Amino acid sequence: MPDISGEWAVELHGVTRRYGRGGTAVHALRGIDLTLPRRSFTAVMGPSGSGKSTFLQCAAGLDRPTRGTVRLGGTEITGMKENKLTALRRTRLGFVFQAFNLLPSLTVEQNVVLPTRLAGHRPDRRRAAEVLAQVGLADKARRRPGQLSGGQQQRVAIARALVTRPDVVFADEPTGALDTTTAAEILALLRDAVDTHGATVVMVTHDPTAAAWADRVLFLADGEIADHLDRAPATTIASRMTALTTRPTYAPAAA
Repeated sequence: MPDISGEWAVELHGVTRRYGRGGTAVHALRGIDLTLPRRSFTAVMGPSGSGKSTFLQCAAGLDRPTRGTVRLGGTEITGMKENKLTALRRTRLGFVFQAFNLLPSLTVEQNVVLPTRLAGHRPDRRRAAEVLAQVGLADKARRRPGQLSGGQQQRVAIARALVTRPDVVFADEPTGALDTTTAAEILALLRDAVDTHGATVVMVTHDPTAAAWADRVLFLADGEIADHLDRAPATTIASRMTALTTRPTYAPAAA
C-alpha cells in the first residue's frame, strides 16, 4: 500500500480498551499499534469477540481508549473534548453502516448534505450532486429513502460519507444486509473512492469476499492484531480466518 501523501490517515499507538475493573474486567483491545496510509483500503476481520468493533469505535473516535493514542489525519483525538471531537467526526470522517441510517423524512439530497448542515455549514448542493453522480444516483436526489432499494440506500450512505471529503471513511459491515450482486457494487464504489478520489477506507467485515477488495486485511484475535494479508484472494482470506478461529489459544475477548 503506497503512502501517496507521506502522511498517515490513521495511527493507533499502544491502544488498549478495558471494560470493567478487577477480575471481571474485559480486555477488548490489548495494545494495538497500527499506521494506515492515506488512499488505502483496509479490511478488519476476526472471530466473534476478537475486538474488531471496539477497534473501529476507538479508531473513529466513537469510544475512548483506556490507554494509548489515536491520530486521524495527523490530529490526535485521544484527549479531545467531546464537542471538538463531534465537530471533527462531522467534517473529517465519514461513516457507512450495515443499517444505512438514513432519515426517512428527508430527500436523498438532504440526507447526503446532513453532515454539512450538522457541522453548521451551508449545504453545498453542487458537491451533493457530484457525489450522487459518483455513486450512480444522479437522478434520485429528490426521492426519499423509502422509494429506493437497499442497494440504492447504501449508495446514498456512501455519498453522505464522502460529501465532506473526509480524512477517513469507516465502514461497519457495509454489505451485511445486501445480496451478493449488490454487495459487489457497493464494494466497487468504496474501491473507486480510494483509487479515483483519494479516499481512505477502513472496513470491518466478516465476509472474505468483501475483504478481498481491500489493499490489506488485518486479522484481530483476543484484542490483538494476530495476522495480516496484502492483496489476497477471498479463498486465502477465508483459510486464514478458519485457522485463526480454530487455533487452540483463542479465547473470546469482546465484540
